[in-house]
Amino acid sequence: MRMIVASAAAAALLISGCSGSISRATPPASTPAPSPDSSAPASATSPHALEAEYEKVIQAVLPSIVQINTKVGLGSGIVYDSAGHIVTNAHVVGEATEMEVTLATGGTPRPARLVASFPAGDLAVIKVSDPNGLAPARFGDSAKLRVGQIVLAMGNPLGLSGSVTNGIVSALGRTVSEPQGGGSPGATITNAIQTSAAINPGNSGGALVDLSGQVIGIPTLAATDPQLGGGAAPGIGFAIPSNTATDIAAQIVKDGKVTNSRRAALGIVGRTVIGSEGSPVGVGVVSVSRGGGAAQAGIAAGDVIVSMNGTDTPTMSALSEILAAQKPGGQAKVEVVKPDGSTGTVTVTLGELGS
Repeated sequence: MRMIVASAAAAALLISGCSGSISRATPPASTPAPSPDSSAPASATSPHALEAEYEKVIQAVLPSIVQINTKVGLGSGIVYDSAGHIVTNAHVVGEATEMEVTLATGGTPRPARLVASFPAGDLAVIKVSDPNGLAPARFGDSAKLRVGQIVLAMGNPLGLSGSVTNGIVSALGRTVSEPQGGGSPGATITNAIQTSAAINPGNSGGALVDLSGQVIGIPTLAATDPQLGGGAAPGIGFAIPSNTATDIAAQIVKDGKVTNSRRAALGIVGRTVIGSEGSPVGVGVVSVSRGGGAAQAGIAAGDVIVSMNGTDTPTMSALSEILAAQKPGGQAKVEVVKPDGSTGTVTVTLGELGS
């Protein structure tokens, strides 16, 4: 995971990836009243019946989970199709273009190559050279998830191949940001699934599975508790929804890149600015995209963005989380401080976050 980290990288309450750290998490989206769901199995009537359900799911799904090794670490992946495509986290791949894949069922590691990475959403697709024997996973509809639903996390925590932990869906609709650096792209993940299933370094890119044997998320981040010296906060992990993962993966498999991120962009490269008292005070604009929304609104390099739509943006993560709730083509009110100290608010027409 990212702690929030999920490769052998790491996240925080703060969040860290299973490989990083959560700067903050939004409140969960409201959960609609439960409705009949044919994908959910009937409630187990005894401990032995539930145990049998676990065993059945593990036997069905574990062959679809792989271990990914690069020169700098390891993580997990999910077999996406019979052609050899595997979906994982971007932070598991890092900057590597070549890696080795080992099946949960064992065997000689197989060479694989990067097809494309989407760091902004912490997703990537790789392809093994020999797809023989790969077992594609069944992906479920994450929009049908319910808080309280039992889930299993499958992956390779700490390199322990084919490990499984259990828990529940703790909350839905979170927005979490990974810390940047140490192999982490600093992604902001929208509609994240919060789970109590244990997620540890190495789990990243693996599978969060329901009791019908469908992958409904990709474990990506774990929270860390500053009071424990940055150690993992038990029972607080986050997964990318399967609907997001399959949308991005399908685009990469078809076109070799992400053609529609469905995410809004301001059109800047920014960095967190630290004030005279040592606290973050805004997002310094390093550069603007030519023809982008920020440039057209008059935002320039050297400006400091201090709020968007009335919400303070003391850090780049804070700005990213606000943007994550916007839609491409929408408008946003952005308050900026100019290099001469003057302030003003401009209206920016948002573009689309690219790959």
